[in-house]
Amino acid sequence: MDIIEKARELGKLIQQEDSYIKLQEVQKCADADTELQNLIGEFNLKRMAINNEASKSDRDQDKLTQLNNEMREVYSKIMSNENMIAYNEAKDNFDVIANRVLAIVQQSAEGADPETADYSASCSGSCDSCGGCH
Repeated sequence: MDIIEKARELGKLIQQEDSYIKLQEVQKCADADTELQNLIGEFNLKRMAINNEASKSDRDQDKLTQLNNEMREVYSKIMSNENMIAYNEAKDNFDVIANRVLAIVQQSAEGADPETADYSASCSGSCDSCGGCH
């Protein structure tokens, strides 16, 4: 069996993983949540308004501050939505598995022993580039 066939088998196994199935379920709930989708749309509009105002040569700092505050308020509502909370939890759980699989494949391709290769989370101290602590 060639390596591409094995990769396809791995893809099928990933899609049978409980955390993947749960992620798909909560994604559907989040997509069907009209309130959440409206908040996400509002957030994106606020972000675009901020970008537009910030790119003006005569930008209004008070308006930018107001838009930023409004955007943060909408973001807070998004993140406290029960479907968004469920999605984030499911995504975090699936990411643990996905990161391990990717790390094993990557490390094996670099010559590591596939039996011992694994993912190890490391914290740089900066949350900007973080994939999450697991």
